[in-house]
Amino acid sequence: MTESIRFLMCAPDHYDVDYVINPWMEGNIHKSTRDRAVEQWQKLYHIIKDNATVDLVTPAKGWPDMVFTANAGLVLDNKAIVSRFFHKERQGEEPHFKEWFEDNGFAVYELPKDLPFEGAGDALLDREGRWLWAGYGFRSELDSHPYLAKWLDIEVISLRLIDDRFYHLDTCFCPLAGGYLLYYPDAFDFYSNKTIEMRVPPEKRIAIEEADAVNFACNAVNVNSTVIMNKASESLQKRLADAGFSVIQTPLTEFLKAGGASKCLTLRVTEPRIEEAHANVPVESRVIQLKGHLLDAGIMNQALDLIVEGGGSFQVIDFNLGEQRQSTSAARVRVSAPSHEVMEDIFSQLIDLGAIAPPEQVCDAITETVTLAGVAPDDFYVTTIYPTEVRVNNNWVAVQNQRMDGAIVVSGDGTEARCCILRDVQVGDRVVVGVDGIRTNRKVENREQLNKQEFSFMGAGVSSERRVELVVEQIAWELRQIRDRGGKVVITAGPVVIHTGGAKHLSRLIRDGYVQALLGGNAIAVHDIEQALMGTSLGVDMQRGVPVRGGHRHHLKVINSIRRYGSIAEAVKQGFLTKGVMYECVKNNVPFSLAGSIRDDGPLPDTRMDLIQAQTEYSKLIEGAEMILMLSTMLHSIGVGNMTPAGVKMVCVDINPAVVTKLSDRGSVESVGVVTDVGLFLSLLVQQLDRLTSPYPVSQSV
Repeated sequence: MTESIRFLMCAPDHYDVDYVINPWMEGNIHKSTRDRAVEQWQKLYHIIKDNATVDLVTPAKGWPDMVFTANAGLVLDNKAIVSRFFHKERQGEEPHFKEWFEDNGFAVYELPKDLPFEGAGDALLDREGRWLWAGYGFRSELDSHPYLAKWLDIEVISLRLIDDRFYHLDTCFCPLAGGYLLYYPDAFDFYSNKTIEMRVPPEKRIAIEEADAVNFACNAVNVNSTVIMNKASESLQKRLADAGFSVIQTPLTEFLKAGGASKCLTLRVTEPRIEEAHANVPVESRVIQLKGHLLDAGIMNQALDLIVEGGGSFQVIDFNLGEQRQSTSAARVRVSAPSHEVMEDIFSQLIDLGAIAPPEQVCDAITETVTLAGVAPDDFYVTTIYPTEVRVNNNWVAVQNQRMDGAIVVSGDGTEARCCILRDVQVGDRVVVGVDGIRTNRKVENREQLNKQEFSFMGAGVSSERRVELVVEQIAWELRQIRDRGGKVVITAGPVVIHTGGAKHLSRLIRDGYVQALLGGNAIAVHDIEQALMGTSLGVDMQRGVPVRGGHRHHLKVINSIRRYGSIAEAVKQGFLTKGVMYECVKNNVPFSLAGSIRDDGPLPDTRMDLIQAQTEYSKLIEGAEMILMLSTMLHSIGVGNMTPAGVKMVCVDINPAVVTKLSDRGSVESVGVVTDVGLFLSLLVQQLDRLTSPYPVSQSV
């Protein structure tokens, strides 16, 4: 037993599923078996007692969830921050836990009553004592994090939860001894995953699959090299063993019915910390002001939803409702975000709704000078379709030539401002960056007009198609044969490959040697890189499949960044681009050609805007091909079909039947048409290739 490690637990004397406050409780009201719950809790209690010291808090009748002591509060050194529960069903637990902390000599801290924070369920200390991981999104508010940093004098790292099954951080995230981390990445947004990856090196990250996640494998108790959990797959057990951990499994199925397991049933009251750890939290707050028909036009709801969906939180400071139908309303809202970067994204979207800073906080727009023609400064403001003004020398200046997806260039004397597309910015131009000193004028009178004016990309879903396993099986067999004898496969692909989640599968094909050339347009490269760097494609969150507010700016940011490096290859070489289809092409020496068109933004520096030159490159890369996969791009598929000699097998995949028939109509008798979602096709193709055992030896030239 480790005497220095202590846990707090609460016997399940009054435990039951009495209400529904999380998805796990649905359908489980009063379906927990008391005797089995006691038996499972006792087993966990004795396992932990064999490895550490266990204190008990007296259970209180009427509060069935007191058994989940992880939510009692957060403890570090001799300080205890008592939880402020989000749901009224648990708020009665607070005085009981507070009393225990006081009786056991802890200095007790209490958050404001209307600021939810659910203790060690949403705040997990790094096992090395370096920082505090703090979750928000469902139960705890982001605005609680500065309090944690101040009171505990520790750095706080904010992580946003996006899957309501994993409503507390400890349901999907478990720091382990030695700097290891057991976690379920899909429970977090893109920014949080990026934050985790920046803090924890790859060799220390143990990312789990959904099957383990729903068995609450991350809701584990870690004592030195021992990990105690409800259940773990054999593969997860092996990965933990390889990292030096021994796994003890103890069934806690009765508590899973309420959405908890071993970690939820315990609160560690002795936590490590290093002397160098001091208060620091990147949470940033700003106040915005909204005026107009805020309720009629739905602007207030949009603004608040936008803040939350963007990864922030809010507090309505005041709201003055118009007294008459024609009267306007006004509101002031404090916005918080986990970092300056996230705040800038949220604030730029609020500007699109007409939000401005309060008069006392209004300042001039910030400009930076262009140093390279065709490349705007980092963090340049991306314009929308709405009339915009910028504040220069304490005056609001209307932006001329208003258009979407441009930069704002301010004249030398500050009397004029204009929209300018990226490729037209010149050395010496003053370009607006950030979000200060910018406002838009949106005159929306009602919900109907708002819906007509609001724009977003890819708002509609994609219909499913018939099963295609049989044709995929044949294509996979052909691909394996071609690769193993050193043949050549060319892929021409459109951006739909990225939009439908096919990027990881296409990347895999390139990495495994199935692709010898890639043909496409500016868009597939732009959105592939957008997904690799920002987690979106055409502004759609690739984890959740929903448009991100302000996501229509992302591809412009990506183009600008690659233009700064001068080429995709250089961005890979310098470590800026580290994954994705284009990354794999560069890393695996797979040549690619991007043919431009009149509709291209940017474009990327690799894109051939001289179409004669692009056609020549296409023809050269097609030479010697035995198979061409044409993935959801009518324009490039037909173009490639027209320059491909007979005898080359062509596979055209598109959700639109007209595309796959057009190729055959043009005389391509060796073509196979597959009418399906291209993302599904690539997923099935990779799965089938994994099942194959080739009769051919792998060519040394591959």
